[in-house]
Amino acid sequence: MYPTPHIQATPADFAETVLMPGDPKRSAFIAKTFLENPVLINDVRGVQGYTGVYKGKRISVMASGMGMPSIGIYSYELFNFFGIENIIRVGSAGGLTEKVHIRDVVIGMGACTNSNYASQFNLPGTFAPIASYKLLRPCADIAEKKGLNYHVGNLLSSDPFYNDEADLPAEMRSTPLWNKMGVLAVEMETAALYMNAARAGKNALAICTVSDHLITGEATSAEDREKTFTDMMTLALDTAVAVATRD
Repeated sequence: MYPTPHIQATPADFAETVLMPGDPKRSAFIAKTFLENPVLINDVRGVQGYTGVYKGKRISVMASGMGMPSIGIYSYELFNFFGIENIIRVGSAGGLTEKVHIRDVVIGMGACTNSNYASQFNLPGTFAPIASYKLLRPCADIAEKKGLNYHVGNLLSSDPFYNDEADLPAEMRSTPLWNKMGVLAVEMETAALYMNAARAGKNALAICTVSDHLITGEATSAEDREKTFTDMMTLALDTAVAVATRD
């Protein structure tokens, strides 16, 4: 089943764990900044994928693009066609509660969603997309040891980036509604990743940096998101090393 229309590579080109930022430029930045001898293994549609070595372990990094349809394609192919065991999303998110601050790290224990992505599985109820404990536990332990400003909890994976809420009363807009349920931050990919991992019997985790805040209005620049979220990047890399079963 490979190469696929989206990934021109072979299973041997990939390590067992793939870090997945949304932005191809962030993929290149991670590879060239942190990996030893990174090799470009995919560049179809400009979605750059690299494999290299970090702390003695072979690790891959490849972009997912934006939104659940995009990460749904790439994670499905990696899990089912290329034999990938673990995918760790490294992305940006918008703060939904004053408990989190700009540049804090949010580790997604679960992923709420307003998407209809789960309908394809024809389940007789509502599926709860959650992280793999195999990745979640060491990630939280490493974040604690590093002394990071981090939070573990629920993300919201949203289909729309821009929504049509301007005419609604403030208390009926989506931010306060998700806030009251304790959701920490909003992004656009994690729920689909977690569902694909569950269906494939593989492992997934999302680690996000708060790039902007829907309550305070604070925001970072595109360059910041590409190059300065290094706490998240090294946390993901160290988590990959912690669960590695081969060099």
